[in-house]
Amino acid sequence: MKFVLPGGTGQVGTVLDRALTAAGHEVTVLTRRPTRPHHLAWDGVTLGHWAEAIDGSDVVINLAGRSVSCRYTAENLRAMMHSRVDSARVVGEAVAAAARPPRVWLQMSTATIYAHRFDAAQDETTGVIGGSEAGVPDYWAHSVEIAKNWERAQTEAPTPATRKIALRAAMVMSPDRGGVFDVLSRLVRLGLGGPVAGGAQYVSWIHADDFVRAVGFLIARDDLSGPVNLASPGPLPHRDFMRALRTAWGVPAGLPATRWMAELGAFALRSDTELLLKSRRVTPGRLRSAGFTFEHPEWNTAAKDLVRRSRPTHATGDRRRTPTSRAA
Repeated sequence: MKFVLPGGTGQVGTVLDRALTAAGHEVTVLTRRPTRPHHLAWDGVTLGHWAEAIDGSDVVINLAGRSVSCRYTAENLRAMMHSRVDSARVVGEAVAAAARPPRVWLQMSTATIYAHRFDAAQDETTGVIGGSEAGVPDYWAHSVEIAKNWERAQTEAPTPATRKIALRAAMVMSPDRGGVFDVLSRLVRLGLGGPVAGGAQYVSWIHADDFVRAVGFLIARDDLSGPVNLASPGPLPHRDFMRALRTAWGVPAGLPATRWMAELGAFALRSDTELLLKSRRVTPGRLRSAGFTFEHPEWNTAAKDLVRRSRPTHATGDRRRTPTSRAA
């Protein structure tokens, strides 16, 4: 099959590119800075020669968007909005203009679209869209607006011959350097992996293996479209999440952090505390109803698997392995 991955050079794109290529598929990555033979240049805003790759492809998986690992200044929030909405819009234009449009377009979205809450798990049916919660910073609503506009750009694209799915993804955990699991693991190994602000806030996550398998599952299921949560069925409070990660690394304790300590740390790392403090208790309702089975449903065993692959003594080729036989 022919895959096109706009914005496919980030952590998630690298995981998919590697898995799909290993499975024998033809993969084209659209990126602002091409460095490999299967990369094509695009700006994520305007139609260009890159659109020829979409014409005749089987699947488009749009992953483009400015990283959320930054300070949530007004300028950065605008950049996050425009990079996501503009890329989804122009991908839609390319799909609509194709003589042989792809049969499915998977658009990256985010589990952050759901409200900050502790009391109940949120799937695609029961989940409450965020943005109006009481007792949270006003700027958190911007992240929800970005997600809503991101999905709307796909929904409104005139592509009747192409099935569309919005991937409301939780944090994708892979052993790759620079990814979220790598960052959290470094904190744990430095003794800083304790609960933040009490640790009651829920963490939603998905193992990279299951992310790849879920993408393949959704491509194969012609009856599925619209928003789909890509999250493990086992979200858990931050304090338990970090305890399991410490156990996996063999680190007995981690320094806890208050909210103001988290603010200082986020400022030093040029990140934002919303990534740590917002409670995301998201579950995969539609995937499970459709019959998808997770290989890594619980965080304690998933963390041990990821640590095993991350250790320096682990063979390089196996360290970044993801399953490919069911990628599509």
